[in-house]
Amino acid sequence: MSTNEPGQPPITSTSWTSALDTPRVALAIGAHPDDVEFGAGGTLAKWADHGCVVHHVVCTDGSKGTWDVEADLPSLVERRQGEQREAGRRLSGERAGEVRFLGAVDGELEPTVEHRIGIVRAIRELRPDVVLGHDPWKRYRLHPDHRAAGLLTCDAVVAARDPHFFPDVGPSHHRPSHLFLFEADEPDHVEDVTASVGRKLDALHAHESQFESTMHAADAAELAAFDERITARLAELGAPHGVELAEVFKRISDL
Repeated sequence: MSTNEPGQPPITSTSWTSALDTPRVALAIGAHPDDVEFGAGGTLAKWADHGCVVHHVVCTDGSKGTWDVEADLPSLVERRQGEQREAGRRLSGERAGEVRFLGAVDGELEPTVEHRIGIVRAIRELRPDVVLGHDPWKRYRLHPDHRAAGLLTCDAVVAARDPHFFPDVGPSHHRPSHLFLFEADEPDHVEDVTASVGRKLDALHAHESQFESTMHAADAAELAAFDERITARLAELGAPHGVELAEVFKRISDL
């Protein structure tokens, strides 16, 4: 599986941490519906099993997520929102929190102040201990929405923690303890997801509209092959750390 496929980081790094204590609240921010499940689904499911409430923010409307040139795009947007809500339920069960949509047009997301405020509001209202998002500095990541969503996440963490940034947004300033970047160019933190991989895959399966275009799974056999590719990649990521299956991140804890 290529490192440029969704959610796939490099394997190597020089200094690693592992197994963060389960946060009370996590906020995962993706460019599109399904990005969070690819990048951090196993970790979020594991944390939910241990009591973490998991919230989602999706930056775009997902309206480009089809190869059908005749597609009804407003219907696709509605469908993808429903799929994301279902994916959140499959990941986190009773610990599933809110799913918020910023509503930017798929493929046209920009790191604007308006979008940053939307994420600042989510951080201040939901009070996460850990924020997760795309690594905006991943080299050769072509999709502009991933870069923009990562910048928005990092910029919003800075703004949300400071009482003088957007003082009228949200109940009060809030400083998360950790920022985890998935698809990271230089990962340095590993989470064992051996016990939660089934829920990661189940949550990915909620995104049925993406079977053909993103997962290359037009039938049951191809969907099984997709599952095998994801699991094999998680095994590759875990092997250097003596973990059967793992997700890895760039961890920033000096926030």
